[in-house]
Amino acid sequence: MREIRIELDTIEKVKKFVSLISAFDGDFDILAGRYIIDAKSILGIFSVDLSKPLTLSIGNEADWEVIQDTLKEFIPAGNESSGHARMSI
Repeated sequence: MREIRIELDTIEKVKKFVSLISAFDGDFDILAGRYIIDAKSILGIFSVDLSKPLTLSIGNEADWEVIQDTLKEFIPAGNESSGHARMSI
């Protein structure tokens, strides 16, 4: 599992993000404080504070490079290669 910081600070960004992420197989979650939201759920994303950066948890590591490239417009500057692996127990 990998995690990367993303910014979804406009309605247009949220709609585009959900459209892009829905094209991938696998589990994608958004971590916002103590909440875990399905990243493919537009209503779920709108339920969290979008004024702050969010963490995208990516369960599909096989397509990591493609996913990172596809979502580059949502990744804050200086955070492009910060996706790191995290072990799930």
